[in-house]
Amino acid sequence: MFDDSFPNKPYSEACDENKAPILAVIGPLFSTARRVLEIGSGTGQHAVWFGAHLPHLVWQTSDVPASLPGIRQWLAQACLPNLPPPLSLDVAGDWPAGPVDGVFSANTAHILGKADVALLFRGVGRILAPGAPFALYGPFRYDRRHTSESNARFDAWLKARHPRMGVRDLDDLRQLADAAGLDLVADHPMPVNNRTLVWQKRAASTP
Repeated sequence: MFDDSFPNKPYSEACDENKAPILAVIGPLFSTARRVLEIGSGTGQHAVWFGAHLPHLVWQTSDVPASLPGIRQWLAQACLPNLPPPLSLDVAGDWPAGPVDGVFSANTAHILGKADVALLFRGVGRILAPGAPFALYGPFRYDRRHTSESNARFDAWLKARHPRMGVRDLDDLRQLADAAGLDLVADHPMPVNNRTLVWQKRAASTP
């Protein structure tokens, strides 16, 4: 997807391949949302696709500073009114003010170290409005087992790149989510042995 106006715009083939299946899940999930925060927006491709198909909401991109120039190029080319400039967000740093009506993140949990995955859930738990969803897309393990040989190879490849990386186990994520006030409410199978896990912020308890 080359454009002479944006010659350095990043591109991810995986984003093109999974954007429609993900939209089929998050479209209904965010049907009443007004502001959604995407954590780890990567190239910005997902944001442009989702922003165009979910015009009723503001889709707020975010990522570490090195990724922001590429995201800005995608947003500039799209010129969509519901895509504000990307935010600089490191899960270990400052988070934007909440509450937000939803959070989305794709292919981040296996890149972040375990401590940062905990910070991810803690931050999401802080900024989500009560009852609001958090959709987390990617490969996951169940009962310490991979769901496919390809995911096992991918996990080994990740750990060879950096020992902090790796495909996360659902039981571990449940514990982190519980501590952050989030409950798992849906687990959607996706193409290529991925899943979309949907967590929901618990309603505030009344004394």
